[in-house]
Amino acid sequence: MTRVFVFLEAHDSQLKKGSLELLNAAKNSGREVTAALLGIGVKTLVIQAAQAGAARVFVSDSPELQNYNPQIYADTLVGMIKESGADVVLASSSVLARDLFPRVATHMDSGLASDCTELQLTVSGVSARRPFYAGKCSAEVEFVHSPVAFILMRPNQLPVGAVDGAKTAESKDFAAAAASGKIKSGAAIKGTSDRTDLTEANIIVSGGRGMQNAESFKILEPLASALGATVGASRAVADAGWVPHSMQVGQTGKTVAPSLYIACGISGAIQHLAGMSGSKVIVGINKDADAPIFQKATYGIVGDLFTLVPLLTEEFKKALHR
Repeated sequence: MTRVFVFLEAHDSQLKKGSLELLNAAKNSGREVTAALLGIGVKTLVIQAAQAGAARVFVSDSPELQNYNPQIYADTLVGMIKESGADVVLASSSVLARDLFPRVATHMDSGLASDCTELQLTVSGVSARRPFYAGKCSAEVEFVHSPVAFILMRPNQLPVGAVDGAKTAESKDFAAAAASGKIKSGAAIKGTSDRTDLTEANIIVSGGRGMQNAESFKILEPLASALGATVGASRAVADAGWVPHSMQVGQTGKTVAPSLYIACGISGAIQHLAGMSGSKVIVGINKDADAPIFQKATYGIVGDLFTLVPLLTEEFKKALHR
C-alpha cells in the first residue's frame, strides 16, 4: 500500500486546524496514513491524531524538542520519514515548517512545493497548486525524479473531516536526534494574545496606515472580539511600531486564508494583497474610493473607518446575540 506522512503541529494541547485538514486529505486519498508528533508532552495528542485519520503515529516526546532546533528536528524527521516508507509528506505552511522542511527535503534529495493552495492526492499520484509573483498567477506542481514529494499547504484551504471517536492508531516512540552543537536554541517567547494565530484564523480584522496611530488601532479590538476574530496589520503599521511584527499580514509577513478578511484603512499594496488574496470573502473599508483594495474586495465600504467600525461592531453584536 502507498503511504503518506503528515507532520502535525499543536497549540494548547490541541492539534492545529491546518494539521486536521491534512489528516483528512491523507485519509481520503486511500493511502496508509502515518503522522508525526515532535515536542514535549505531545504523547497526549496521539488519540486526536488517530481520530482524525492517522493509522500510525510516530512520537518523539523529549525535552530536547521543547524549543525548536532545526538540526535536531530535521534529523529526527528524516529518520521517521524513512521508516514510514512514505513517498508523500504533508505539512502546514507555517513559519516552523517553512524553515524545517527545506532542510529535510535536502537531506532526502527530494523536491518541495511550499505555500500550496490546492492538493490532488490519490493512491497513485500527487500534485499541488501554488501561487507565484505575489499571487498574480499560479502553477500546478508535479514531482519528477523525486524519491519523496514534500508539500506545504496553506491552512484553511482544505476541509476538516469528521472525527471518529472509536478510531485508534498504532503508536511508536522515537528518540530525538543527537544535537551537533552547531545550532543552539534559546527560550521560546510566547505572545500575549490568546486569540488564534493569524495563519489559522477563520476571521481576521486588519488595520493599515489609515488607523493613524497606535492608540487608534485599538478600535479594531471590539470588532474582533464580537466576531471571534484575530487582529492583523499591514507592513506599514508594523514597521511604525504600532503593533508587533507577529501581526503583519503580507508577502513579508504572514500568508493568511480566512473565510472573512476585513481590511480597515488598508490601501491594498501588492505586497499586502499577496498575503491575504486567498481569503474567501474580503471586506474593504477605506475613505479613498480609488484604493486598490476595492479591486480585490468582495464588498467595499467607502467612508470614515472611525465612524464605520464602531457601527459595524454594534450591528455584529446584535446579530450574533439574537
